Formats: sequence, structure tokens, C-alpha cells
Amino acid sequence: MAGVASPARTIGVAIAIPEPHGSRLQEVRESYGDSLANAIPTHVTLLPPTQVHEADLPEIDEHLRKVALAGERFELHLRGTGTFRPVSPVVFVALASGIGDCERLEAQVRSGTLARELSFYYHPHVTVAHDLPTEVLDRAYAELASYDARFSVRGFSLYEHGADGVWRPQRDYPFGKPLPGPDTAR
Repeated sequence: MAGVASPARTIGVAIAIPEPHGSRLQEVRESYGDSLANAIPTHVTLLPPTQVHEADLPEIDEHLRKVALAGERFELHLRGTGTFRPVSPVVFVALASGIGDCERLEAQVRSGTLARELSFYYHPHVTVAHDLPTEVLDRAYAELASYDARFSVRGFSLYEHGADGVWRPQRDYPFGKPLPGPDTAR
């Protein structure tokens, strides 16, 4: 029907934290009572939740393919904790290295068809506690202060926020590899 916009979808783009680190950090987040622990896979955000029209998904897929094709593997080192308090009640595992790589990748993803303003300056991190009582945030900050993990980032993924509140991966975009045919994200 002419003049009718296609249904909106909420998407995000992120670097998935590989195993065994991803599951371990998700379990820790759950142990703090964070209600989002099982709804959000462990990740470093490249594009925060963004509403798009379903009709734009092929163009978004093409944009992400180009970003990934030009991308190169890099090392990510997670070490220690940080917080956004008092601005936001968040405790996170910090990046000790790979920050510049994430910043460049985020800028490339958040361009073209996915260009948008951010509410806060981009700061790559891995959330481990969000919107919890102060004493729980303090505990998370202290208990993960010695956290240390290193791994190679070989690409990123497109996620969609479901009606049930769960973020699910829709497509992986490996660096430097052409992907077969367009994917319209289920």
C-alpha cells in the first residue's frame, strides 16, 4: 500500500564476547540479580538500540557487509572494572587494549544508512551490572577488579530486540570475507 511505512524493528550491532568469557560474564551478571542478564548476550556495543524500518534492512545489511569486508582482525583485552556512576548506574569490565579499534569500527558502523546521534560519548565496555542497588554495584566493581581476558575480534554481529525483550543475533559479519546473498534479518 503506497504511503504506508514498513514496520519498525529495533536493531543493534555489537562484538560478541567469545566463549568461555561470554558465558562466564553473563553468569556473573545474573548472579548480581541483573534482570537483563539473560536478555542481552555479553558484548561490546558498536550501534546502540536503533529503530529502523523493515524495508531498510537490505540496505543496512549491505552497509554492514562493506564495513566488515574492509575490517581486519584485532586483539581485545578486557581487564578490570569501571563505572558510569553517578551519570548511569552501570558497572562494566573495561578494555585495556583494542579501544581504538572499537572506536574506528563503531564510527564505520554508525555511518551511512546507520548514522545517528548518540546520547553519550562512545565508550567501549562490557556491562556486568546495570540499574541495581548501590551495594550490588559496589560488589560487582570490587569482585571483577582483577578480571582479565584476551581474544581476537574477527567480526561483529547484527542483533534484533524481540517483542519478548530478548536480544538475538541475526547475522554475523566476519572481517575481510564476502558474504553470500543479502540477508533481510529474520
